[in-house]
Amino acid sequence: MKTALTIAGSDSSGGAGIQADIKTMTMNGVYAMSAVTALTAQNTMGVTGISEVTPEFLRLQLCAIFDDIFPDAVKTGMVASTELIETIADILKERGARNIVVDPVMVATSGAKLLKDDAIEVLENRLFPLADVITPNIPEAELISGLGIHDRAGMEKAAASIGEKYGCSVLLKGGHSVSDASDVLYSKGGGLTWFEGKRIDNPNTHGTGCTLSSAIASNLAKGLGLGDSVRRAKEYISGALAAMLDLGHGSGPMQHNYLLFPEK
Repeated sequence: MKTALTIAGSDSSGGAGIQADIKTMTMNGVYAMSAVTALTAQNTMGVTGISEVTPEFLRLQLCAIFDDIFPDAVKTGMVASTELIETIADILKERGARNIVVDPVMVATSGAKLLKDDAIEVLENRLFPLADVITPNIPEAELISGLGIHDRAGMEKAAASIGEKYGCSVLLKGGHSVSDASDVLYSKGGGLTWFEGKRIDNPNTHGTGCTLSSAIASNLAKGLGLGDSVRRAKEYISGALAAMLDLGHGSGPMQHNYLLFPEK
């Protein structure tokens, strides 16, 4: 069986973070492993506490994984501190990690910045060049590229600018204000591909970014090309949203295990 590693925080309510990643990887046919960067106390209504691990303990987790079950793909999620980002970059480079998917969790869809400027700089300079593909949303892509994004042409320009600067592929995720649910992929070395999506009227979208990047990593681990990996990942997340799971009092999680309950 192929293997995938998620390096991210824990979501105690199970909708995002390593919990969403592990569910996604399992449902996409790979063996999931995790290195936890932080514990969070959160639910569908918000986050009430965060406790980061130390860089030393994160290194121990990563070394334990690479020493025993070398991952066929790696996905990174939200990593809040410069020291933890440095630790991840060092280990991935030292161990020759492959099929690296970086979900650059810098800016919330609302536009709120989630990382300090020094951590953003380290993320860009240390992790992006190691990535096979990064998966920014529109606010993140604007921050990374320094370009305003107002339409599909703007998405293409920003994706190409980021990819050329850091030498990686870029999947720029659309938003309802720009391209609804359609994303554009800039492939390393040039070339743009649109993945058209249909908006699913479901307010419960907690963990969509985690889920998409983990599904891409799972498909890469199985040997699929990047384009096919993205296409299958979008199909999976569309199905998880369309299942219309409704849990909690806020923006709830998707139904990651919808494939276990086929329509009758």
